[in-house]
Amino acid sequence: MYRTDMYEGMLAETTTLAGAGGETINAYFARPLGPGPFPGIVLIHHLPGWDEWYREATRKFAHHGYAALCPNLYFREGHGAPEDVAAAVRGVGGVPDDRVLGDVAGALAHLRSLPYLTGRIAVFGTCSGGRHAFLAACRVQGFAAAIDCWGGRVVMASEELTPKQPVAPVAYTAELGCPLLGLFGADDRSPSPEQVARHEEALKQHGKTYEFHMYPGAGHGFFYHDRPNYRQEAAVDGWRKVFAFLARHLAG
Repeated sequence: MYRTDMYEGMLAETTTLAGAGGETINAYFARPLGPGPFPGIVLIHHLPGWDEWYREATRKFAHHGYAALCPNLYFREGHGAPEDVAAAVRGVGGVPDDRVLGDVAGALAHLRSLPYLTGRIAVFGTCSGGRHAFLAACRVQGFAAAIDCWGGRVVMASEELTPKQPVAPVAYTAELGCPLLGLFGADDRSPSPEQVARHEEALKQHGKTYEFHMYPGAGHGFFYHDRPNYRQEAAVDGWRKVFAFLARHLAG
């Protein structure tokens, strides 16, 4: 709970960590100042890239009391303006799921190594990062909570599978190892409301702990205040749900 008489400080900086295959990649890290202990969160950026919005989101989590780490999943594709790097990645069909999972596992291990963490760590992602957040919650051991914001291609038809995305994430639902929060827009086409419903059916089938929220009048990316698809009412409510969910599942 924020109070006007409390001390507040933050450290935010770029850093490095050991990603997939032990390769060193860069990342953005933010945490509250003070001894802690703090819960942690790994942020998985979207296909627009390792961009300013994700730096803001990383600091937002730190403001709310989390040690937050956002790895650069496109490190190996080169450096430059985030939109240029992302365009190059998009041109080659994205990055391999297994490599993303290796980078996310490295980020999780990096947070676990810090002496001021509680040991309870969540994973968060939007757009392609939402897809990867669900995939990581299924295939990387150790997350205490997962947040998927409008992650497309969780439910995939067989003709959509590629060598880089060989399995639809929904196929791993039985392995989901933590509670899941999903935020979606009713006007989105990827994922469509029908795909979200199929994902929810799989979660129910396997008895998983989850909560899904569908926002009427919102489409893809409704958190992005710098884009035309921003929806203020849905975004404010969505962020409230994010922090309420984390408070429940990362406490203790």
